[in-house]
Amino acid sequence: MKFGIVGVIAFIIDWGILNLLVGVFHMHNVLAATISFIISLVFNYLASMKFVFKHRDDMARWMEVLIFVGAAVVGLFMNDLIIWISTYGMNRDAYVSQHAAYLLRTNIGKLVATFVVMVWNFVIRKWLLDDTHTNAMNRLRSADNRLTAEQLEAKWERSFSHRLGVWSLEHTPKGWKK
Repeated sequence: MKFGIVGVIAFIIDWGILNLLVGVFHMHNVLAATISFIISLVFNYLASMKFVFKHRDDMARWMEVLIFVGAAVVGLFMNDLIIWISTYGMNRDAYVSQHAAYLLRTNIGKLVATFVVMVWNFVIRKWLLDDTHTNAMNRLRSADNRLTAEQLEAKWERSFSHRLGVWSLEHTPKGWKK
């Protein structure tokens, strides 16, 4: 639920800035999409790390930031590619004479890009950043599950996410906050 709320606010920021830059300032849609995406990404990072995902004790903060930035770069590439495709084939004169069509196609592309990038971000962040272990242990205590605490702990110890986190702690330079 919190992921969705943060995502909606980030989308409003992204979409609003995109439409301002393309609609009012007649900026190229891919450049405008890049600027709006980066601004909304900063909000998304701050809000996600404060309200959505909890810091994991088994992962260094630098690794959290690296995962977030890496996922964002892939998301930005997907976003810009979809926006570019949305107006592909419109000639340069169409940017001015058919501005309404250009803006409409940009917005349709942005909606598609938002959905694709949202799925990408949720999957990668849930897999690598979320403290699923603590959440699962809490659910185990409150419900009748098939896995015992020992089985769940063993599964967590073998997970890529946990091993990556432990590796990041072991490779954090001296003096850096873990």
